[in-house]
Amino acid sequence: MTQLVKVKAPTTAKVVKQIAEHGTQIFVYNNYRTNQVVYSLTRVLDNNLALKQLPFLGKKTVPSHIRKDLWRPLCHVSFPRASAGLIAYRRLREFRRIHETYYPLSLIRDEKNKANLLPKKKRGKILMDQKANTVADLAKVLELQKEGPTAEKVEAKKRAIVRMEKLKAKGKKRMMKRQPEEANEGGVDGVVIRWANLLDAEYAASWPEEVVHDGLTAHRYVAAFPQQKITREHGVLPLRKIVESEKDKAEKPGEEKPEVPAALLENQSKGWFARGRAAIGL
Repeated sequence: MTQLVKVKAPTTAKVVKQIAEHGTQIFVYNNYRTNQVVYSLTRVLDNNLALKQLPFLGKKTVPSHIRKDLWRPLCHVSFPRASAGLIAYRRLREFRRIHETYYPLSLIRDEKNKANLLPKKKRGKILMDQKANTVADLAKVLELQKEGPTAEKVEAKKRAIVRMEKLKAKGKKRMMKRQPEEANEGGVDGVVIRWANLLDAEYAASWPEEVVHDGLTAHRYVAAFPQQKITREHGVLPLRKIVESEKDKAEKPGEEKPEVPAALLENQSKGWFARGRAAIGL
């Protein structure tokens, strides 16, 4: 018989908070083998949404599912307003699609013979490597937001607001779809980028001065550092402390060490079979 599992529904306050914060954070993940990049508005990668961002560039260029041991965080971008974050997310997706579909042929030509193209496998590897392009795109998007919207976008936003007010005055149920607040996207004050590796920011030629760069701490989707040892009982502890604690247990002052039988000491130089026979008195 199948057993029913009760799933705890999220509270209303939690749902309201998630809706309010939707778009304020952009999580960028990178495949450390192929350098493919996916964007996410949530901390946990959605398998279907992430796979839709990866174009088919040849055999084995699109995985069957997202493996957490291969995809690592590249950076985390936080915005003060959700509208600015959603606009940046849309532009990053558009720029990345251009890199994957509209690229110069010199990128995939053979260096020895310029008239021939590279094999399909090598072409796929080159086009999958979008790490440097992603960092450069992020810097360009922030520069565009710093400059603010063009005069045409401001006028279009004003016309949309006037049209919505007319519909409300007429009492019609049909309302316009909500559009991003592009008229208020100017400025990058309060934007913070946290990098898993601060050296990755050097892929961009320049960054706006208002943008703050910081380091990204390790979390559950990143392997522990080599100096740490993970235990179920004590959690994550530095390996140095664990070694020191083991030495203290082994060598406590005032305790007498057990005496080793002379027969075992005589047979230390012998093989394991001879030592075992001597231990049992054979």
